[in-house]
Amino acid sequence: MEQGISKWVISFAITAVALLLAEPAAAFRCGSKLVIDGMHELEVLAICGEPTAKRHLGYAIRSVDISSRRLTPPGWTISNSPGYTSFTAEVMVTEYVYNFGPRKLMRRLVFEGGFLASIETLGRGYNE
Repeated sequence: MEQGISKWVISFAITAVALLLAEPAAAFRCGSKLVIDGMHELEVLAICGEPTAKRHLGYAIRSVDISSRRLTPPGWTISNSPGYTSFTAEVMVTEYVYNFGPRKLMRRLVFEGGFLASIETLGRGYNE
């Protein structure tokens, strides 16, 4: 009885660790390449090709952080952490839908300002 319980506990622990180490939910594969949040629209197009459907959803106001770069004289280095500048900007929101066929799940990708903001699973694909 104790041996059965200990095997169950070990199996449960291994499963829990595997779930914790799994890929983030906001990622999927196109062929052998991984598509993740933050990728540029052109990177996704290069990896996955043209989407089944593409539409412009409108515009949104977002806070944009950029690293402020200071020029330093040759031979000098700055060892402190870089400064950041933040500003708000109106960005275009675009939706891509990929249909990978009836044996795979369809994906809805939302880009904000040209960068992948969210990935959603829609359900089974279909034959075109």
